[in-house]
Amino acid sequence: MRIATATLDTITLGQSIRDGETLVSADQCFELGFFSPGTSRSRYLGIWYKKVAPKTTVWVANRDTPISDPSGVLHINARGILVLFNSTNNTVWSSNSSRTPLNPVAVLLGSGNLVVKDGNDNNPDNFLWQSFYYPGDTLLPGMKLGINLVTGLEWFFTSSKSTDDPSQGKFTEMFDPRGTPQLFLKKGPVILYRAGSWNGLHLTGSQELKPNSIFAYNFVSNEKEVFYTYEIKDSSVLSRVVLTPSGVLQRFTWMDQTRTWAEYYARTRDVCDNYAKCGAYAICNVNNFPVCTCFEKFKPKSQRQWSLLNWSAGCIRKAQLDCQLGDGFLKLEAVKLPDTSHSRAEKYISLVECKKLCLSNCSCTAYATLDIREGGSGCLLWFNDLIDIKDIEGGQDLYVRVAASELGNIESRRQPSGKKKVNVIIIVASIISGMGALVLAWIMYMRKTKLKNEDSNHEMDDKDEGSGKDDIGLTIYDLKTIAIATDNFSDKNKLGEGGFGPVYKGTLIEGQEIAIKRLSRSLLHAVPEMAEEDSSVVADKLEVVIGGESGGNIHYTR
Repeated sequence: MRIATATLDTITLGQSIRDGETLVSADQCFELGFFSPGTSRSRYLGIWYKKVAPKTTVWVANRDTPISDPSGVLHINARGILVLFNSTNNTVWSSNSSRTPLNPVAVLLGSGNLVVKDGNDNNPDNFLWQSFYYPGDTLLPGMKLGINLVTGLEWFFTSSKSTDDPSQGKFTEMFDPRGTPQLFLKKGPVILYRAGSWNGLHLTGSQELKPNSIFAYNFVSNEKEVFYTYEIKDSSVLSRVVLTPSGVLQRFTWMDQTRTWAEYYARTRDVCDNYAKCGAYAICNVNNFPVCTCFEKFKPKSQRQWSLLNWSAGCIRKAQLDCQLGDGFLKLEAVKLPDTSHSRAEKYISLVECKKLCLSNCSCTAYATLDIREGGSGCLLWFNDLIDIKDIEGGQDLYVRVAASELGNIESRRQPSGKKKVNVIIIVASIISGMGALVLAWIMYMRKTKLKNEDSNHEMDDKDEGSGKDDIGLTIYDLKTIAIATDNFSDKNKLGEGGFGPVYKGTLIEGQEIAIKRLSRSLLHAVPEMAEEDSSVVADKLEVVIGGESGGNIHYTR
């Protein structure tokens, strides 16, 4: 039976779609039918956006087996298998089925997914087959990139050969489930670029996947499957990711106002994105020359090749590890984490526990935080040489195992250049401020001392010739009083003479008990012998002690 399908979205048993007829999703967003790409005359069965012109194809069934004329027919059989025939009734393409349904139907959904199911069973887990599991060169919202660990089915997408030829090209984007799963771009079997493992927010090497108001990214890894997918928060927005014939990953968003596809981003690779550009234990930075640098405490494996700018051999340790003696870790900041093909994830331990776990295993070469959300959690451990590392803005910290003998001067391999500049500015400013403070303190001290000396001189000049009080409350005596007490420094009152000069004794007329630690400065100028010396020096050599209830002894030291 032939059906006119201008508004129908379903093929049932006994129905078919011929070249010139189409299925349209219930929401009128996607359409399925036959088309010829570009300048080609070959016919393909595909799915495209219904309301977008020119025609933008998102999936092709027979991409590698085109039909030479408009004779193609698609129908569904009793086993729930879609079959595409050519004019000679030869099978050009077919789907498969995990089981035989009672009432097989094929439906084009509003997501662009062509599914085969049993009657009205709309549970995605029960679908017999779906086109989303076999992407072409386009990744739509809801499509998976990854692998079913139970069935072995891989979800990946491959570039087309050209805009005129949708057959499989040279480039493939796929997840590698070994170790900790990570996304690779390959050209045939050769790895060109590694987008990295999932850190809770994005792939470690793909900063464009950071959370935003338009797209939501999701990564699932469990015992049954490993996959990455994305969704659009506003269902009215049309967006697609395309792997171009030249191997560039581009995201486009449809703009209704201009009726064009606007490029949201294009993953343009630099030299440091080339897989394992610098070999093992080296880091790549496009702003440096040469771009490759060995980790601190490592050296080129081949200095000659390194000098020739061939870094593929990588670097080796200057000092070998000694697990029994005890090793430590070198911290690399803001980097794309190494290839995780030989790593292990521990979801429920802290970074401190992660370090201990790595140290307890002599094969462990590095560790890092597994999930960077909310301060970080979980642990990622490496058990091989560390390769494919680059400086990257917003990257993660990596702790690389090094010998205990190398730990003396290690704090961090480097700081970002901006941070270094800030530290230099802080240090210089601190030094200048400190010197300025010292100079200011010295000036204030000298000024205070000068004022104090001047005030002291004025005080002493204004005092009586008898007695008075000094600035700390002790009684002072002038020359006349002391001269009477010592009988004008008579030799008979001389007690002796030492290295500091003669010592005299005397008795005061008053019976007052007092203690004098220093004389007024007027005394210094009154005694000729004292006046010959600098008064500031002499003042440090004077001491008068007076004691006794009815008199006292005066000791004058010069």
